[in-house]
Amino acid sequence: MFVLVTTLMIGTIASAARQQSEGELIRKDFRVLTADGVGLHVREVRENGTKGRPALILVHGARVPGIGSFDLDVSNGSLAADLARLTGRTIFILDARGYGQSDRPTAMDHSPNKVKPLSRAYEVVRDIDAVVTFARQHTGNEQVALLGWATGGMWAAYYSSLWPERVSELIMFNALYGGSRQHDGIGLGSANDDPNNSGRFNPAMGGYALNTAASLLPSWDKTIPIENKTEWRDPLVVEAYTRAALASDPQSSRHQPPAFRAPLGAMEDSFYQATGRHLFDAGSIKAAVLIVRSEHDFWSRPEDTENFIHDAVHAKSIREVTLANATHYAHLDRPERGRSQFIDEIVKFLLNKNR
Repeated sequence: MFVLVTTLMIGTIASAARQQSEGELIRKDFRVLTADGVGLHVREVRENGTKGRPALILVHGARVPGIGSFDLDVSNGSLAADLARLTGRTIFILDARGYGQSDRPTAMDHSPNKVKPLSRAYEVVRDIDAVVTFARQHTGNEQVALLGWATGGMWAAYYSSLWPERVSELIMFNALYGGSRQHDGIGLGSANDDPNNSGRFNPAMGGYALNTAASLLPSWDKTIPIENKTEWRDPLVVEAYTRAALASDPQSSRHQPPAFRAPLGAMEDSFYQATGRHLFDAGSIKAAVLIVRSEHDFWSRPEDTENFIHDAVHAKSIREVTLANATHYAHLDRPERGRSQFIDEIVKFLLNKNR
């Protein structure tokens, strides 16, 4: 109970420091404290009059934190704003520990080679729990919905398996689950694989990685199936995405070129899922589940969806959707390149259609 009260006090005090309206949308930034004492940055995006409905918490992936992933200040750059308007729900955007404006382990101030991968999944589920607790109190609803992108989808599902009674809906977008030993990008034989002990995560990877703006684009470029990338994604979205990623780390300007830090616990956990291991049992999940995969996704595999559906025997319902001819970054691509279909599927799901 002490942790809960502290969390709400910190969030309430911090919310008074920043409030921004955009049309009918209201944005507030909060600080939330986890059970193990980590301070998290959380952004609320909502319309007026949404209190009492289940909140939707957006969970970012392995590299770019919450604002850069879900709330860019450009047209078609804010999934949070679109979902707030179209569903009438309060949206919360999380920065997991080690990311963005949330507390970072002190080890991230030292050489990455001197520490083990930071912000493992078992720690991030504590972060989700703190935000879930805050959201439940903030909205007056006992349950929340979770939407996670890539590693965020794995984290959200992991949390849903531990506290099934708190999650009404779970949306996994291009997320790993496990069950196959083959993964072309991050599995056996990749840089993540220990050359001296294949099947174990490579200790040479260190505790965190430095990411430049340019490093965010090759995987996106590679999976866009046309030569002219600007026909597929808006250059203004790309510029806002890379700018927000760099701005998420106050130390990014210390490097040339500028680079932001991202913990590598997500990569270690993803490596083990990519080589056939499960981090959690989907059989404990009771939520209604929407699994969305992009046809050109480089991260998740059809086997992840198949194995999740096989295991999730207690889910209220499961809907599987493939975004035809879409990329891993569909929510940041142009509307006609997958973004509109992605949003439409989420809205129908959250409005209890197609279940």
